[in-house]
Amino acid sequence: MTVSNSGPMGMGAKRRQPSLSQLRAFAAVAEHLHFREAAAAIGMSQPALSGAVSALEETLGVTLLERTTRKVLLSPAGERLAVRARAVLAEVGALLEEAEAVRAPFTGALRLGVIPTVAPYLLPAVLRLVHDRYPQLDLQVHEEQTATLIDGLNTGRLDLLLLAVPLGVPGVVELPLFDEDFVLVTPPEHPLGGRAGVPREALKELNLLLLDEGHCLRDQALDICREAGRADAPVTTTAAGLATLVQLVAGGLGCTLLPRTAVTVETSRSTQLRTASFAEPAPTRRIAFARRTGAARGAEYEELAGALREALRPLPVRVLGGDD
Repeated sequence: MTVSNSGPMGMGAKRRQPSLSQLRAFAAVAEHLHFREAAAAIGMSQPALSGAVSALEETLGVTLLERTTRKVLLSPAGERLAVRARAVLAEVGALLEEAEAVRAPFTGALRLGVIPTVAPYLLPAVLRLVHDRYPQLDLQVHEEQTATLIDGLNTGRLDLLLLAVPLGVPGVVELPLFDEDFVLVTPPEHPLGGRAGVPREALKELNLLLLDEGHCLRDQALDICREAGRADAPVTTTAAGLATLVQLVAGGLGCTLLPRTAVTVETSRSTQLRTASFAEPAPTRRIAFARRTGAARGAEYEELAGALREALRPLPVRVLGGDD
């Protein structure tokens, strides 16, 4: 008897392989656990995304998702294979990055992630710099919170981050740009409004308004309070962004801390605000670029950091050298 290996299940059969679009669709669903949000995140229609995931399940011969009328869950197999899918996509991203790096520098796409408490105040300088000095660079900006940005950098979804440091994340190199002071923002009748040299200890008595959880600026403000000797900072009111935060201050609900680069933009929204500066050494934050260790375009990012430092000198910040 002769046994043929040429049949569909024989050893000689060619195994079907998933496409990158199928892997991207599945990785997006695994991240968002919601078809509409996943489709929006990767710019794919919801029917196309659903079809891509179904095709991937058929190709792999396993059920990746548990679908109900209300939500989407990963199956046990989906949990395991989502890790593999993200790794494959990260490697493909690294391959594309490497290919871009061997071409002319500062060409192709640069996916820049920026935190919300930096984006409105520094992006004008970044965009002018790129437009004037690197016209062939396709700058793509993504505004997200720190944890999401770091995840995007590690998975290859983003190339470079602009955010507050230190991060203390393995495999990430920080390129410091500048330090800036924090400023106290108060309602107009507050006794500290308009003062210079306010001691940090004054924070112990203030009703301090903060951003929502997930914003690094919230964590920095709480750290400043602890350094001032305030063991706890009860939070009764929060805001999703600095624009809302200063309006809450203008309405008399409390005071808040703003980084110096945000003061002019945010306090111009209302006449019912005053600012106060802290005594030296004032509380500060450091802003930097962050890239992956061994990034193929690392030299370009270093050059971009140096050029941006020079462009930022007119701002009320202390520009740092590359070794700071």
